[in-house]
Amino acid sequence: MLLNVECFLSHSDFLGQLFTFFSRNTKSEATIWKTLSPFWGEEYTVHLPPYFRTVSFYVLDEDSLSRDDVIGKVSITKEVLTAKPQGVDGWMSLTEIDPDEEVQGEIHLQISVLGDGDIPRKLCCQVLEARDLAKKDRNGASDPFVRVRYNGKTYESTVVKKSCYPRWNESFEFELDETLADTGLLSVEVWDWDLVSRNDFLGKVTVQNRHFLESLEIWFRGFPHRRSLGTLGSLRLQLRLRDEVVLPSSHYKPVTELLSQSVGSQLNGNWPDFIMLIDETTTAESRQEVANNLVKLFLGQGLVKEFLDVLFKLELEKTTEPNTLFRSNSLASKSMESFLKVAGMQYLHRLLGPIINRIFEEKKYVELDPSKVELKEAGCAGLHRQQTESDIIQQSSSLLQSYLSELLTSILQSASYCPLLICQVFHQLYLRVQECFPDPEYRVKFIAVTSFLCLRFISPAIMSPKLFHLREKHADARTSRTLLLLAKAVQTIGNMDTLACCSKEPWMVCLQSAIQQGITQLKDFITKLVNCHEPEDLELQTRMSLQCGTMEKEGFLFLHRTKDKCMPMTSPFKKYYVTLSKDTLSYSRTQHSKKSLFISLPKIRAVEKVEEKCFGSANVMQIISSEDSGQMGCEKGYLMSVNELNHWLSALRKACSHNTNTMSCYHPGIYKADRWSCCHQKEKSDPGCDKTRHGVTLQEWYDPLDPDLEAQLIYQHLCSVQHDCFDLTDQKKVDGLSKLFSILQDLHDAHAAVEEEERSKNKNLFLELQT
Repeated sequence: MLLNVECFLSHSDFLGQLFTFFSRNTKSEATIWKTLSPFWGEEYTVHLPPYFRTVSFYVLDEDSLSRDDVIGKVSITKEVLTAKPQGVDGWMSLTEIDPDEEVQGEIHLQISVLGDGDIPRKLCCQVLEARDLAKKDRNGASDPFVRVRYNGKTYESTVVKKSCYPRWNESFEFELDETLADTGLLSVEVWDWDLVSRNDFLGKVTVQNRHFLESLEIWFRGFPHRRSLGTLGSLRLQLRLRDEVVLPSSHYKPVTELLSQSVGSQLNGNWPDFIMLIDETTTAESRQEVANNLVKLFLGQGLVKEFLDVLFKLELEKTTEPNTLFRSNSLASKSMESFLKVAGMQYLHRLLGPIINRIFEEKKYVELDPSKVELKEAGCAGLHRQQTESDIIQQSSSLLQSYLSELLTSILQSASYCPLLICQVFHQLYLRVQECFPDPEYRVKFIAVTSFLCLRFISPAIMSPKLFHLREKHADARTSRTLLLLAKAVQTIGNMDTLACCSKEPWMVCLQSAIQQGITQLKDFITKLVNCHEPEDLELQTRMSLQCGTMEKEGFLFLHRTKDKCMPMTSPFKKYYVTLSKDTLSYSRTQHSKKSLFISLPKIRAVEKVEEKCFGSANVMQIISSEDSGQMGCEKGYLMSVNELNHWLSALRKACSHNTNTMSCYHPGIYKADRWSCCHQKEKSDPGCDKTRHGVTLQEWYDPLDPDLEAQLIYQHLCSVQHDCFDLTDQKKVDGLSKLFSILQDLHDAHAAVEEEERSKNKNLFLELQT
């Protein structure tokens, strides 16, 4: 399941956090300092397992010295998200955190009816174990016990100390009341035992009498005791849940072939092809998503250059005024924008990384607009002399020219390492525009390239470096203004018109000479960029060529190496530079030193979190792998933040998604003092007390391509616009339209068959619980 989240505003220092119950997947937003109305403006996609039940957003007040204070939360159930397939968008009230509602985990019960004939029958409830219970004590665990109620009688189990994965294996018997077939309830509550204060509620399960007709053994999910009330401000969210069933690749082959044939055929204005059909039926709301799916699908097919060329020709056929070329949010513009983000992110990081880091580190006050100059912000020029407005503007102009000069130098040099595929796409765009507007006086062929490269790629990344993964946190107000002014200068250079900018914003005139020089440099860069396909440049291009489907991640981690089924060694956490490549996970003491240790990715059996109580931190993961000797190895990695932890968990799980020898359960604790710290089992070979979560991941820009998922999403879009295709046939003849409808029907039938098979398979496996 894909959950797309956009977080905007909230009504201190605010930190937003997303938590999905029964997947334990947490994602933190950036902290917005010293405000009661923070704006985040962040978007991300989370891959969730099908059994998740609730998505919760927690707003916290970040404290540097003590624990963060929880201000409130918003919870949205899976049912609410499923009922609104177009998404949920609006202000939602924050509610107080009620300990009795903070429920997570599952409990394993075996329920049976004993006795027959004249002997009164008895209800036997065997409480076996529980997993992933909430942590209620300061030591990062709980002391759980079970309270079982039926027909006016109550029993309690023993208390399991310091465990969120208790095992009881206790049985409780009650006299079965046959008269309460519909109203009789067996209630199983889990509590955290406390010596001094009141016990903390951990969850509850109720089962009705009608389910006792036959023996039952199943894992039950815990439910809240009651709902919390009260409001503490509001949070504006946009959420959309997509529950997609991806079929085997063979089912998508016909629609993929139809798309591939479409970009390879010659267009005729009177006989629109498949791509033209998609272009004409795509709405403004869905255009960005459709463009992104098409770009990724054609990247996987090796036909993205041909696909974009078809869109370029379609756009040029509809354009008569060169000044408006590629300025609208057409399918061509959105597709090119998506292509640059997918194929050019590494290039962008190398290009902008140094100048963005310099601006963040210097934190200089920069302002050119006299109406916005604040003398107090600028500080003093000397020991006793306050800076004047003209001093600040002159100093700001010099700083911006310095930043702009460094950036333009980087852009010029980047022609040598820009991915070859991007150069080829810009080359064909340059030629198409030149054919359509051959007048040498026109600068349209240059502006067509800069409208994408500068206006839709480089400038947005300068203004919002966090959204392009250039920085981990948002810029403060001073740095944001500097970035905005630099982005304005880049946009002006991209438009190749200094007079228009100076007429709208006269205070930009101090940069006119630098901008004019930048236009000349940018033309030279574009000329070199679109000609980089020459044979002498191919060897240089090999180093930075786009490698679709390659998962790579690297960074510093604190590792604790263990062997023999996670027995901790005496060595503490040590800092290593870890690199995740296509086939191996390797690490060394420094970034540039030789890799000394390797883990083959096919040998990794699980990648999971470690309990907070084990090392005093919630940001620890474990990588369980099998060694050639047959022993189990376990690497524990400590990370500085929950976001960093989840990025590594997600990347490793995706890289190992095709592993066959994976574990279905694991121990979230460590083996110490002759027992597991999580469930207190003494056998080292015990298989595990919690289930693994291979499918819970975050969507990242460096993810491998998934052609089947993209084909499934395109199929869903085509189904939604099928009636519009019928409307088009009243006016035009669409070649291959009947073939398209046949393909869509085959896919529909395949999905219906899968759904029917799942329904019959799970018919008797789940109970609907009343709470």
